[in-house]
Amino acid sequence: MKKAVRTSVVACVLGMAFLSISATESHAQVLREILDRMDKYNKAITSLQADVTMTKTDSTLKIDETSSGTATYISKNAPQAKGQMYARINWTKPAEEQIIVIGDNYELYRPRLNQVIYGKAQQAKNSAGGASSALAFMNMSRDQLKANYEIAYLGLESMSGTNVWHLQLTPKTQASYKQAELWVDANGAPLQAKITERNNDTTTIRLTSRKENPKLDASIFKPKYPSNVVRQKS
Repeated sequence: MKKAVRTSVVACVLGMAFLSISATESHAQVLREILDRMDKYNKAITSLQADVTMTKTDSTLKIDETSSGTATYISKNAPQAKGQMYARINWTKPAEEQIIVIGDNYELYRPRLNQVIYGKAQQAKNSAGGASSALAFMNMSRDQLKANYEIAYLGLESMSGTNVWHLQLTPKTQASYKQAELWVDANGAPLQAKITERNNDTTTIRLTSRKENPKLDASIFKPKYPSNVVRQKS
């Protein structure tokens, strides 16, 4: 009887271990498929126009601040980009602002203040920093993602009726944020990105009404400001 019980326990443990390994392998296979599709999408999309919503959440005060507008993007792989990502966001709500990012340099124009703030996007503490960090994930190849992040597959979710894969990215080296998340559709397109700062504040960027590979000229990323605009380094 005791032998039968021991045999049963061993079989149960081995069965649980097998299921655990199978689940791990299944997640690994899904993750490989997601990254493959993201890589193909990244190579196929050289430009993009979309409506954009950004929600910044203060983890201490539990307050959300939401901005909306339009985004224009040229991949660094595009011929006219010369190896640099180009992004422009025109915020319309709650206030008109304009962000232009070229590579890691940004300019934030605030018409109501007649002010331009400029500097390095990764170091920016304003809306430019969160927006550029989130958009940068949409310009990364599979190899770049794997080299820079520990990637975990969190499961399949629904976003406005679309099935999306939810990924978690943890930087392998020191970064200005502690974690990022991506929501990716079946085509490999990142529809939403979320950045969690070290103080647990978050920035979530979501793209909708996407127009893929429109004809764009890099000149739209050369802003024209009033002659008396005040420039301030961040």
